[in-house]
Parts: sequence; C-alpha cells; structure tokens
Amino acid sequence: MSFALILVDIQNDYFPGGSNTLYKTEEAAKNASMALEIFRQKKLPIFHIQHISLQTGATFFLPNTIGNEINKTVKPNEDETVLVKHKPNSFFETGLHECISKTGIKKLIICGMMTHMCIDTTVRAAKDYSYETIVLSDACTTKDLIWDNKNIPAETVHNVYMAGLQGTFAKIIKTNELKKILE
Repeated sequence: MSFALILVDIQNDYFPGGSNTLYKTEEAAKNASMALEIFRQKKLPIFHIQHISLQTGATFFLPNTIGNEINKTVKPNEDETVLVKHKPNSFFETGLHECISKTGIKKLIICGMMTHMCIDTTVRAAKDYSYETIVLSDACTTKDLIWDNKNIPAETVHNVYMAGLQGTFAKIIKTNELKKILE
C-alpha cells in the first residue's frame, strides 16, 4: 500500500528573517525537501498545507504577504495539491481528508512546522481518521516555549512531542529511513 506525503506549514515566516523564526528551520526544511524529492520520484501523492492566519492580532502568516508563502525549499510543483488552513489541524475545513480518500491511501508521512502545534494537532487528527501515520522527526521543528516562568528549549519541546506521538498516534523516524519504508 502506498503513502501520501503531507508537508505542513513550511512557510517563509518560520525562516530566519521571518516574523516567527523557528529552531533550525533550514535543517528541517532540507530534510522535508529530501522527502518531497523521494515522493516526486516515486510519483506518490503530495499535499502541501499552507496556513493563512485570519485571527485578529496575528503576527505571522498574514494574508497576501511573502511570509505566508510556502518556502522555496519545498515549493510545490503545479501538479501537487496545496490546501489552505486557518487552524492548527490540517484536516479542519481544508478538504485534506477528502483529497486523500480519493487516492485510496490509508498511510501518511507527515512533516513540517511547528511540532508542538500544527504537527501534533494534524497527527492526532489523522489518527481520528484511521490513517497509519509516520512522522519524519528531523523534518519537523518548533521554537522555545515558556511555561511557569521557565524557558523550555525548542529541542526539548520537539523531543517531548515526538515522544508523546510515538506509538499510539504515529511511528517516528528520521528522513534517511524513508526510502526503506517506501520500498
């Protein structure tokens, strides 16, 4: 059975110089790009998710800005589906589930940004739709968070979310393991 690739919110505002720079964004995007090339070579379905913020007071992913554009590292080809979302869940009011259903695929590879928000929410939603999901941990990233007046480094945030998804919600792998899984 084939897989579909879902690339979540790999957009300019998360890169250096953007409105909400994340931890090691370029490294995560490079790994996402490797996954994208593998899917293109195998002619497997690819879905790009683009977040456009409609919230009052939003500071990034604002409509009609360079920051909300999908980064050149994973720029969609004309034959690849791009779905716009306005909430953390890539399935919520986007048509993603319907698009995947048309392919007959029940297995997903997910990567993108931010681990603690849109990746976590999307992976958990995929479980609700009964998809078998794999997350490319090194093709995802996040940012430092603050809780109880303590700084939690991005690497720790990322690792905790990967550990929380592992098993019940997804299998967590590195991008270099992807070719073997798709054989």
